[in-house]
Amino acid sequence: MDRREPAAAHGIELAPLAPPANLTAELVRRLAAEIRAGRLSPGDRLPTEQALMRQAGVSRTVVREAVAALRAEGLVLTRQGVGAFVADPSARGQIRIDPAEMRSLQDVLQVIELRIAIESEAAGLAAERRDAAALERIQQAAAAFEAAVQAGDSAVQQDLEFHRAIFAATGNSFFPRFLEFLGPMLIPRQTVRPQLEEDEARTAYLERVQEEHARIAAAIASGQASAARSAMRRHLTASRDRYARLAGRLSAAEPG
Repeated sequence: MDRREPAAAHGIELAPLAPPANLTAELVRRLAAEIRAGRLSPGDRLPTEQALMRQAGVSRTVVREAVAALRAEGLVLTRQGVGAFVADPSARGQIRIDPAEMRSLQDVLQVIELRIAIESEAAGLAAERRDAAALERIQQAAAAFEAAVQAGDSAVQQDLEFHRAIFAATGNSFFPRFLEFLGPMLIPRQTVRPQLEEDEARTAYLERVQEEHARIAAAIASGQASAARSAMRRHLTASRDRYARLAGRLSAAEPG
């Protein structure tokens, strides 16, 4: 077990975050900068949740979403019950979509188009090839997402796990590696916080996502490849349409 001290012991102390449009994205940016600058070395442990909450002045949800994004980007590894540790650069994927490239909702829409093409086929292959262990992982991920939504959580981490489980169920090791390319953009709501949407609307959206996940999982469980592809395509198309509507609202709200 790695006994290195938390990052604060190495002289890293984060100042409180100002309230930008997206606290999660800002915390990800700040921690990633510390890692890339070498102030956090491979094997170093990130500050605890409580320490990050105190230093950055953010909620536990923001901290957890930021760590999940860093993990998706390959910058940190998490160990259950121990914490998050800086990953070895040699183990990181060399190509991925950088969140800094996502300058507009139009960029997000293009990423979702890419996902529709790849993930629809992944769902079909998962239906054809899943074994008992893969199916159990998918069903557990769907249940965890449902529980998180009912608890009022953003369910980003649970959403990531659901898609990871499907990619793993294809039996093709290149599909999970594709997730490294997408990085944190796999779940755009962790880097995009549309300001024109009320909390109630976001909750209703997550409840619809929960139903879509259930249909995808059911099709995979029954071995219906065509139905699984269709269910995944409908799921991601609905996400694309949602962000397209938000892009339209933002455009209409701009002065002039």
